[in-house]
Amino acid sequence: MIEMELVGVRVELPANQPIVLLKEQTGTRYLPIWIGAVEATAIAFALQGVQTPRPLTHDLFVGVLTELDVTLEAVHVTELKDGTFFAELHLQQAGKNWTVSARPSDAIALASRLDGIPIRAAQEVLDEAGLEIDDSEVEGEEGVDAEEQVRQFREFLDEVSPEDFEK
Repeated sequence: MIEMELVGVRVELPANQPIVLLKEQTGTRYLPIWIGAVEATAIAFALQGVQTPRPLTHDLFVGVLTELDVTLEAVHVTELKDGTFFAELHLQQAGKNWTVSARPSDAIALASRLDGIPIRAAQEVLDEAGLEIDDSEVEGEEGVDAEEQVRQFREFLDEVSPEDFEK
């Protein structure tokens, strides 16, 4: 498994399809995962620290885990089959470890609500769907300010499509 960091949620145009974007912590590959609008909103709210008047489903699940003294140890993106990503929640309670199958979007939405939960991706998933991006394409050239770097990266995301990841 390869350690990933959650870059954020974007919208792929022109289809207006939300994407959660992960990046290798020690590499240059990005892993875009197309997700639903509800999950995209849940992840974005968690990243922005938005508190809703009533708990969202993922907030509820975190509350249940807390009350049951279950710890989310890690999220693993395990497989890509027929264009569908699969993930697992790695849980622990009183020394017992187990895994639960989950959609990556739900697993990431849970992890984004808890501090320090590692997100990992299988090497095979990154080999198949990872997008190699030169750091200069993401970070911009010397002298380019942060706002311009973000604009350039968003422009890249606006142009990428699921077909770009097919072999």
